[in-house]
Amino acid sequence: MNRIALVFLHFLLVISFPLAAQKKISLSSPDKKILFEFNLTDDRPEYSVRFNKHVLIEHSILSLSFENKDVWGMNLTTDRATFADGEDNYTLPAGKTSQVHDFYKEVSIPLHERSGKKRLIILMVRAFDDGLAFRYEFPVQNNWTAYTLTDENTHFSIIGNPKARVAFLENFTTSHEHRYNVLPLKDIKDDTLMDMPALFEFPGKIFMAITEANLVNYAGMSLIKRNGMLTSQLSPLPGQSEIKVKVSLPHQTPWRVLMISDRIGALIESNILTNLAAPCEIKDLSWLKPGKATFHWWNGDVLPDTTFEAGINFDFNKYYIDFASRNGIEYHTIIGNRGVAWYQNDGMEYQPGPNTDVTKPRPTLDIQAICDYARSKGVGIRFWVHWKALYPKLDSAFTLFQKWGVKGMMVDFMDRDDQEMVKIQEEILRKAAEHHLEIQFHGAYKPTGLSRTYPNESTREGTLNYENDKWGNLITPDDDIEIPFTRALAGPTDYHLGGFRAMPASSFKPQVSHPHVLGTRCHMLAMYVILENHLSMVCDDPEAYEGQDGFDFLKKVPTVWDQTVVPGAETGEWVSIARRKGSDWYIGTINNSKARTVIIPLNFLPPGNYQAEIYSDAPDVAENPNHLLLQNRNFSPSDSLTINLPDGGGQVVVLHP
Repeated sequence: MNRIALVFLHFLLVISFPLAAQKKISLSSPDKKILFEFNLTDDRPEYSVRFNKHVLIEHSILSLSFENKDVWGMNLTTDRATFADGEDNYTLPAGKTSQVHDFYKEVSIPLHERSGKKRLIILMVRAFDDGLAFRYEFPVQNNWTAYTLTDENTHFSIIGNPKARVAFLENFTTSHEHRYNVLPLKDIKDDTLMDMPALFEFPGKIFMAITEANLVNYAGMSLIKRNGMLTSQLSPLPGQSEIKVKVSLPHQTPWRVLMISDRIGALIESNILTNLAAPCEIKDLSWLKPGKATFHWWNGDVLPDTTFEAGINFDFNKYYIDFASRNGIEYHTIIGNRGVAWYQNDGMEYQPGPNTDVTKPRPTLDIQAICDYARSKGVGIRFWVHWKALYPKLDSAFTLFQKWGVKGMMVDFMDRDDQEMVKIQEEILRKAAEHHLEIQFHGAYKPTGLSRTYPNESTREGTLNYENDKWGNLITPDDDIEIPFTRALAGPTDYHLGGFRAMPASSFKPQVSHPHVLGTRCHMLAMYVILENHLSMVCDDPEAYEGQDGFDFLKKVPTVWDQTVVPGAETGEWVSIARRKGSDWYIGTINNSKARTVIIPLNFLPPGNYQAEIYSDAPDVAENPNHLLLQNRNFSPSDSLTINLPDGGGQVVVLHP
């Protein structure tokens, strides 16, 4: 046999090798650090995961439960596993980076039932250098055309007792706005429902986050601990508790994602979720414009002494439009006033009633006149709207909004992630794109990478944030520091940014109008860089900003980026994130409640010399947390940045070549 024939034979043995001879199927990441191992033990599928030879997950069973107590996952066989190399190359109009270029390894494992219905389900696995993912695929087959799923029994049998960072959920009807708990995994009680992403820190500084990607036509997944083991928990369809998913074949589940590295910054930088999402569905994106937006609900619908009243009228909105125009803020959001929506609504406060009509503004509000005025001032108009008011009139409302010249909206109070709500959100995004409308979801579950598929989704909430400061559920710097290592790993994070009334904790008073925030003003400025957020709020009132130190930074900080680097971070303590826009770099650093000095190497910068504007906390920041210092310095990539961070402090640096 000649050498070419031998090479070809070896290729066939590696690419398609019967399990009878193989027994174990292994897949490594391109850099060989992550290893996924699959096995059929007693004809049941299980998997294990290693990182640099450290076992993270071992002997985790995979099975699915269908209606009528029909369980898939026993008495299985497979005929061949197909391996492939893959490469992701795509553009993100808004993301951690504008140009994504990643490699992965992939294996497709077909699993057949030996008897009974003899169904075929394919386990698809992909391994990247910063994590791995797997999903179940259901091809078209003669004896199986649809399924009704009652449980997805994906187990995560985590080895040892890593430190967990998790948000506990009260039930399936939730805004996903909860504090994060830091505790040993074994201290989490059984039957505790946990949101994703959840982060687990192993000895030796190995980090693993669990979340999901490409959530489409399926129930959202949480984690739950049963019999000491983490397992998947799907949200049930409304009105009952058993059925989670109903679909026709062909179909596929979302990806179950494990983000893994020995550098926490690698998880923050990762594009694995958008890599696993479907390509962009929108052909023309020329109308899409990221930016910042007013959100006067947060400040209490504040208006200074004038000849007109705050409320649902032209002059009130003109006041905020003029402020936005003067300061280069791209959007003004029409909300309503003091619990009264801008559209006709007979419900309590913002909640829709039986005669709510989102296509009919209040009689005092001329939307066309406001849109025309805003356009003349170079400002776009957005709406706030309750999803239950919008969805019944989705087509007519979007047609009317586009006619008026509205550019986008916040869709609020979603509060669910069952299959029905997941489909509703995708329908909203798809139809909004047809009418050139941007969408921002509030009271919503975590992102799953679909900002790649529908770039008109600018951001989403799904985390406890500064709105809570208004009524006394104070968001502290210790709360802020958990977000980059948990919820923000999933993607864009809206947080009601821009509070310019920082207050020491000792004198903090909750108030609905002119609300206060904890932490320093530099901490607040840095949050605009720390969080990926393609439509950041400028939510304080105009008089809180104009003439104030730091407002010049807020006006110029971008909301979309070409590159993201994490030069330094320590979970729960501090984090520094550098983001590039064009040739300029923005470095944001935030601290928890413990003062410290950190050193940030600048070796991520391209060669050259840089002029830096540095916004730092002033020496008297403990008494007046709104005080900051602005300095100008020169740096090169061989330099380091030394930052003195007070309790709740922060810093931002703008670097120009």
